[in-house]
Amino acid sequence: MRRRFIAAAAAAALLLSGCSADDGGSEKNEAGEGGGSDLTFAMVTHSAPGDAFWDIVKSGGEDAAEVMGVELTYQADPDPAQQSILISNAIAQDVDGLIISMANPDGLEEAVKEAVAAGIPVITINSGIDYSQEFGAMTHVGQSESLAGKAAGEEFAKAGKTKMVCVIHEAGNIGQEERCSGAEEAFGGEFETLQVDIADLTSVQNTIAAKLQSEPDIDAVFTLNGSVTTAALGAIEEAGSEAMIGGIDMDAEVVAAIEDGRLAFAIDQQPYAQGWLPVVFLHQKVVDAMEVGGGQPVFSGPMLVTKDNVADIADATTRGKH
Repeated sequence: MRRRFIAAAAAAALLLSGCSADDGGSEKNEAGEGGGSDLTFAMVTHSAPGDAFWDIVKSGGEDAAEVMGVELTYQADPDPAQQSILISNAIAQDVDGLIISMANPDGLEEAVKEAVAAGIPVITINSGIDYSQEFGAMTHVGQSESLAGKAAGEEFAKAGKTKMVCVIHEAGNIGQEERCSGAEEAFGGEFETLQVDIADLTSVQNTIAAKLQSEPDIDAVFTLNGSVTTAALGAIEEAGSEAMIGGIDMDAEVVAAIEDGRLAFAIDQQPYAQGWLPVVFLHQKVVDAMEVGGGQPVFSGPMLVTKDNVADIADATTRGKH
């Protein structure tokens, strides 16, 4: 149902923006003189180098930009101070819209409010859902991190697990902290977090394996990223652990692990939609003065994926759409 909603929203957006095809079959945008080709949107995220999740977000944004006839620039830095500089640079370049992830809202507040004060429409994505409206953003596209965590906690609790470790891969990321807090609340058993560095996945696997070896009573592992989930699967095998594992985010390896029963579940926040929808929404705002969300978030998840429904999205995941 969620995928149908997103598809319908995107289709409606295209109709509203006046997209049509000429006799040769090529698309052209008729929203005003020159269409949207003179518009530039900037996407500035907290992505760390090598994080495949953000490649999907970027791909969604770029695909939407091509369809809507706008230019999209993409820059990222996991350091909030450097991310703020990237936002300020985009403001100085007089972009027509900004898409910003806020893993560290306190560190980005000044830059985001600077963009709003400059009259640039802002949409936040992925992280910072509780601060988006306060900072003046038009809407937020992403999942409720607390609800995603609670969904995971409930799955582990239903399976009768009693001791969970939640693996945080980006220090200071408020969204990951909210996921772990939600999981702890719903789980009800013994709980702790484990800090790793996503930039070194070999180290991630070694750190998780060492944790499982030193505390063999850990029977639930909750990961917050597809690549970290794969590393954790290797760690469980290395440690000889029988812990149940569930994670957030999808990729081909995660799908395969669910299919063969090594991974109990994954929670899909649909990163492609987090890239695609903000570009469409900004185009509607700039070209047609339409505001989506009314200051409230547009949810892209969470969607619980298990062996029962993984076949429904396996092909889309392989194509980089989840």
